[in-house]
Amino acid sequence: MSGDDRRTRVRTLLDSVRADGRTSLTAPEGKVLADAYGIAVPGEELARDVDEAVAHAAHFGGPVVLKIVSPDILHKTDAGGVVVGVRGSADIREAFHRIVANARAYAPDARIDGIQVQELLPSGPDAQEVIVGAVTDPTFGKVVAFGLGGVLVEVLKDVTFRLAPVDADEALSMLDSIGAAEILRGVRGAQGVDRWALAEQIRRVSQLVTDFPEIAEVDLNPVIATPQGAPAADIRVILATEQPKQRRKYTRAEILTSMRRLMEPRSVAVVGASNEPGKIGNSVMRNLIDGGFSGEIHPVNPRADDILGRKAYKSVTDVPGEVDVAVFAIPAKFVAAALEEVGRKGIPNAVLIPSGFAETGEHALQDEIVAIGERHGVRLLGPNIYGYYSTWQDLCATFCTPYDVKGPVALTSQSGGIGMAILGFARTTKTGVSAIVGLGNKSDLDEDDLLTWFGEDPNTQCIAMHLEDLKDGRAFVEAARATVPKKPVVVLKAGRTAAGAKAAGSHTGALAGDDAVYDDILRQAGVIRAPGLNEMLEYARALPVLPAPKGDNIVIITGAGGSGVLLSDAVTDNGLKLMEIPADLDAAFRKFIPPFGAAGNPVDITGGEPPSTYEATIRLGLEDPRIHALVLGYWHTIVTPPMVFAELTARVIAEFRERGIDKPVVASLAGDVEVEEACQCLFERGVVAYPYTTEKPVAVLGAKYRWARAAGLLDGGRAVGGQSMT
Repeated sequence: MSGDDRRTRVRTLLDSVRADGRTSLTAPEGKVLADAYGIAVPGEELARDVDEAVAHAAHFGGPVVLKIVSPDILHKTDAGGVVVGVRGSADIREAFHRIVANARAYAPDARIDGIQVQELLPSGPDAQEVIVGAVTDPTFGKVVAFGLGGVLVEVLKDVTFRLAPVDADEALSMLDSIGAAEILRGVRGAQGVDRWALAEQIRRVSQLVTDFPEIAEVDLNPVIATPQGAPAADIRVILATEQPKQRRKYTRAEILTSMRRLMEPRSVAVVGASNEPGKIGNSVMRNLIDGGFSGEIHPVNPRADDILGRKAYKSVTDVPGEVDVAVFAIPAKFVAAALEEVGRKGIPNAVLIPSGFAETGEHALQDEIVAIGERHGVRLLGPNIYGYYSTWQDLCATFCTPYDVKGPVALTSQSGGIGMAILGFARTTKTGVSAIVGLGNKSDLDEDDLLTWFGEDPNTQCIAMHLEDLKDGRAFVEAARATVPKKPVVVLKAGRTAAGAKAAGSHTGALAGDDAVYDDILRQAGVIRAPGLNEMLEYARALPVLPAPKGDNIVIITGAGGSGVLLSDAVTDNGLKLMEIPADLDAAFRKFIPPFGAAGNPVDITGGEPPSTYEATIRLGLEDPRIHALVLGYWHTIVTPPMVFAELTARVIAEFRERGIDKPVVASLAGDVEVEEACQCLFERGVVAYPYTTEKPVAVLGAKYRWARAAGLLDGGRAVGGQSMT
C-alpha cells in the first residue's frame, strides 16, 4: 500500500469515527489502522452472532481469543469481555454468550457490535509481553513508548519514551533502555526476541501518530515478542477531543537577531526609573550605572526631569535614537500601556520585572501583554523576574545585588529565589559567568530562545538551566540538539509528579507521567540532567574546567584504601568504567608504591607516602595513553600536606598540558580544614577537586562523560541532532 493510499484509508476511517460522535476506535477499526501502517497483529474476524464466531474459529484452526467489540467499552478485561484459549464449538458458544452477558452487566447501555475472534498468540518462556504505544504529551507533543507489557504494565512501570517519529536505530535503542532489557535478549535458556520486528512496531506506531496528530493515544498491549516476530494482541486508539493551542514560532535567525540586541545592547531604557532609594526602578538604574555599562542608559518617568544625573523622559517614545531593551520597573497594571509605547518606538525587547500576572491568577493581563508584544514584534522576558546579567557587556539589569565576575558559564532560572541561590553560589565559588537570566512566567522568551543564543555565544562554554516546565518541549530539544555538540547543557527540572497521567485513557497515557517523559527525552536530546540544585551548579562550575575525555578507561590513584573503595563505587554509580590494568602497567605502578600498597585499580599508594610518590604515580597515569581519566583520592598527612599535594598535582598537570596531553582529572580530598584551600587552589588551576566527598568529583566526571558521548566525542555514542545515542 502506498503512503498516499494508507493515509487516505486512515483518514476516511477517522472521519467516520468523528462523524459517529466517538473518540475511541473499536478493535476492528484499530486493525484497519494496523494493516494500513504494517503494524503486525494476529488474524482476526468480527462475529456478529454465535454461529459466525464458531465459523471464524474453525477457519483459524486452533485455540482463539474472544473479545467484546464495543465503542463504549474501552477496558475490555475490566468488563469481563475477554476469554483466552477457547477451542471447540461448544466452548466457543459458551464463551460468546458469557462475554455478552458480562458486557451487558458492566455497561447496560453500551453498544455491542459483536465479538472479535482472534488467533491465539504464542506463550511460554520464549514469548515476552511488552507494550508499544504513543501519547500526546502537553510539553513534547507526540511521544512513543516502549516497556514491559501485559496486566502488570502500570505496576512495573518499566517503560521508556522518545519523541515521535523515531527512526529504526532510535527504536532499537529503546529496547535497551528499559530495566528488563536482558529479558528481551534471552535469559535462563530462553531465546531472545526478534528485535527488528519489535523495533518496527515502535517505528510504525510513531509514524502513525505523526501522520495523524488527532490521534491522542495508541496502545499495543500486549505485544507478544518471540524469536519469530512481535504481533500485537490488542490495539487501542483514542482520538483527541480538542486541538492544542499553537505557539507562535520564530526562526533561528529571528531568535538570534533579537537575542543579540537583548544580550549585547547599545542602549537601554528603564521604564519606571526612580530617584528614590528602595524602589526597583532606582535599584535597576544604580546597577546599570555602577556596573559600568558602556551603552546609553535612558530613565523613563513622567514625573521626573533628571534621575541619578541622567535626563529623564516622559515616555519611551521620547527617547532619542534606537533602543535595544526596555526594562520595566512599574506596577503590573501599567505595563500594557507602556508596552504599547515600546512597540510604537520599535524596541525589540522588553524585560518585565513586575509581578502580578499569571502567577497570581491574572491570566487575562498576561495574555494582553503577549498580544501587544506579538503585534509590535517585541520579545518579552518575564514577567515576574529579577532581571538579567550580561557580564561581558558589564550589564546588570536587575534590582538584585550586582555581579561582575566574567566567565564561561550561562545560568538561567525560572524562579527568582533559585536565581539568587545561583548568584550566591557563583560569588562564593568564584565561578565566572557569561550571563544570569531570570525567566519567570515565560510569557514569551523561554529556554529554547536562550539556548539558541548561548549555543552561539563565544563567551559561553556551558549552559545550566533551572526549569519547572517547558512551553514547547520540541523547540527546546531542537535547540539542545544544535547546542550539545558544541558545549554542555545542564538542566535541573523541578517537579517529579505524574499529574499529567491522571486523565489518561490508555496504559501508555497512564505511564506517561511528567517526569518520566522529561527524563527520557532530555537524555535523548543530549542534555545532562542534574538531580538537585547544588549538582546543577557544580556541574556548571566544573564542566568548563575539565577537558573532554578521549576514552572510557578510568584509573583511581588514592592514598587511602577506604576512599578508593568509595571512589570505585562512585565510578560504577555514574555509569563509568574502571580500567582493567594490564600486567605491564601494573608493574609500572608497583615501582612507585610500597610493598604493602596495592596496584590494580584503585592504585593504593597508602597514606604515609611522600609527595614524590603522588607525583610519580600521577605522571604515570598521565603518560600512559591507555588511561583516559584520573580520579585522585588524597588523605591529609603531615608527610604530604594538602597544599603540597595541590601544588604538585597542578604543576604536573600543567606540564602535561603544555606537551599536548590533557586528560580529565578530578580529586577527592579528605582531611582537616586545610583541604578546603587546597581544593580551591586545584580548581583555579584546572583540576576539579572537592573536600570531604568521594561522590561529587566522580559525579562531575560522569557528567562530562555523558556530554562527551552525546557530542559524539567517544566511541559507543552518536552525536545528537536527530541521531540516537547510547
